[in-house]
Amino acid sequence: MKSAIVNLQTILTGDWRDPIAKGDSILMADGKITSIGTASADAVAACDVVIDADKATALPGFIDSQVHLTFGDYTPRQKTVGFLDSYVHGGTTTSISASEVHVPGRPKDPEGVKALAVAAFKCFEHYRPGGMRVYGGSVILEPGLVEADFKEIADKGVWLAKAGFGAVKTPFDYVPMISWAKKHGMITTVHTGGSSIPGSSGIWADHLLAMQPHVSFHVNGGPVAMPDADFPRMIHESQIALQVCTAGNLRTTLLLGDMIRQADQFDRFLIATDTPTGSGIMPLGMMYTITHLASLTDMPVEWAIAAATGNNAKVYRLNSGFLRVGCDADVLVLDACVGGSKSTALDAMRNGDIAAVGAVVTDGVPRFVGRSRNTPAPMKRIRVSQNRVPQDFGLVAH
Repeated sequence: MKSAIVNLQTILTGDWRDPIAKGDSILMADGKITSIGTASADAVAACDVVIDADKATALPGFIDSQVHLTFGDYTPRQKTVGFLDSYVHGGTTTSISASEVHVPGRPKDPEGVKALAVAAFKCFEHYRPGGMRVYGGSVILEPGLVEADFKEIADKGVWLAKAGFGAVKTPFDYVPMISWAKKHGMITTVHTGGSSIPGSSGIWADHLLAMQPHVSFHVNGGPVAMPDADFPRMIHESQIALQVCTAGNLRTTLLLGDMIRQADQFDRFLIATDTPTGSGIMPLGMMYTITHLASLTDMPVEWAIAAATGNNAKVYRLNSGFLRVGCDADVLVLDACVGGSKSTALDAMRNGDIAAVGAVVTDGVPRFVGRSRNTPAPMKRIRVSQNRVPQDFGLVAH
């Protein structure tokens, strides 16, 4: 499919260093972005679907780098079907597993955790709920795993490993397992802060500095934050990516946002939701954390958006998260909400308001155009102006 978004006022790249792209159009084909700038009339006319943005804002789809998946679009923790499809309506186009720890009766022996990770990876390899790209299969680090186990599952495609829920005597026992996972090409992640479920351990700076994972999950608390004194240690004594989550502690989210900019380490700042957990299901979670940072600190909203898009993509080695030629064609069209006091999406988020999701495109395919079922309607008339495929991309009103 060839698709286009035209008549844009602003195009955000997802790169905090160079956040605004020139032009008013995005062309896509075969799931990739083929052009950003000003498209010719002939190039637009050759597209199967054209979205007229009516001077709204385009940006990369949000990458939620901490979602507690199980199998399919179902969360047993909240007994809810269809939550991933609903997250697409909040602008999340990619979800990354925080491990399948919520699978009822999950295995805890080495063979069981390996099988669980491989099964989840395979189940989500081609399944796209609501059009979302889902990276499932994060092996839960448990006592008894040896280096050969990591090679075995890495050879089967598993590329994520999670520490924090295993039956270890002390979090320091994760150190060799993290090292083995990294040796075999996996992205390693670690629960951070107080214990989140019965049987798990609190993990703080001393443990993380010994482990040296790629990502410190919910460093602002999941839901309980580590002590304030640990934050400067994490920034200045490591290169670990520091992820803040909607389901965590808002005060420490804002604290870390300021500290990491002062240290000129913003590439390491990531946004996620850490849902569905005890905090529930949050289709607009990514948007809320962006607006909190943009309205309650002096962080530029373009930077907060980059923390939810391009920064995640860099750390997790994804081809999404940026609006660049050759990247995956996962694009949002946002606007200020009807009834708000601002007239653009970026001004609305700076004001602390969510933005209206006016269209979501994933893999170059429009998933809906006009309005989201989870936000108020956009002020501008975002619509399909050309359509050669037998599908109506609009949604029935609430």
